[in-house]
Amino acid sequence: MSEISTLPASGSVAEGAPERSSRWRRLAGPALGLIVPVGVALAWELVVAAGWSTGRLVPPPSRVLVTLVELARSGELLRHVVATLWRVAAGFALGVVAGTLLGAVAGYWSLARRLLDPTLQALRAIPSIAWVPLFILWLGIFEPSKIALIAVGVFFPIYLGVTAAILSVDRKIVEVGRIYRLSGFAMIRRILLPAVLPAYVVSLRAGLGLGWMFVVAAEFMGASEGLGFLLTDGQQLGKPAQIMAAIIVFAVLGKFTDWVVELATAPLLRWQDSFGARAGGR
Repeated sequence: MSEISTLPASGSVAEGAPERSSRWRRLAGPALGLIVPVGVALAWELVVAAGWSTGRLVPPPSRVLVTLVELARSGELLRHVVATLWRVAAGFALGVVAGTLLGAVAGYWSLARRLLDPTLQALRAIPSIAWVPLFILWLGIFEPSKIALIAVGVFFPIYLGVTAAILSVDRKIVEVGRIYRLSGFAMIRRILLPAVLPAYVVSLRAGLGLGWMFVVAAEFMGASEGLGFLLTDGQQLGKPAQIMAAIIVFAVLGKFTDWVVELATAPLLRWQDSFGARAGGR
């Protein structure tokens, strides 16, 4: 009897070991991503401390940290971060809505694709800075022109991702839906939407990344607050530590928002049994 009673305990230990190992891998994953930036920062700190470089043009991390602390204590950092986050969020929302709608129409309807796609592909080749004078002329120098510029940057990856994802849906799956006489809405909901979602999530993340790039150009348009203003102010006043501080905050916010999008869309992709889903836990 005593031997039998010990079996569940040993079984629970055997089952708990993989769970603890999986939990450890999930915790260790983000830590591994910090090895390269932290290692580079420590190496540069040692180079400056050893006198091999003055650190005047590329300040050491300790000097950048002091600048960040000073900006945080004065309240400037929070003000600039909030302004930039608001612009990126508004531009991202507009770009996602427009890119999703036009991408879905162009991908699903061949006539609309032939009408719209050549013009949109030509507009996509225009550099972001080229839009600045036009948006200032149309919308003024204040927030609408900045948000419009960010929305343009977000729009094209979303549009391309949605259009390409719809066009790449396996024709055999669509034929199965037609065999079962699915209506247009049912075809979209049960066949096209699940097939498009993985590529759509990738396009969302790509669009968000371009939104963070375009916000810098947007905040060069006469902005009095925002991380782009910090960059310009640091360049004009000869403050490399402030420039590096703004770049680091850009990197942190960009990575955080990308993680938020990835986390928010993860439940939509749980049905996938792909190599990436399996390798993510390793």
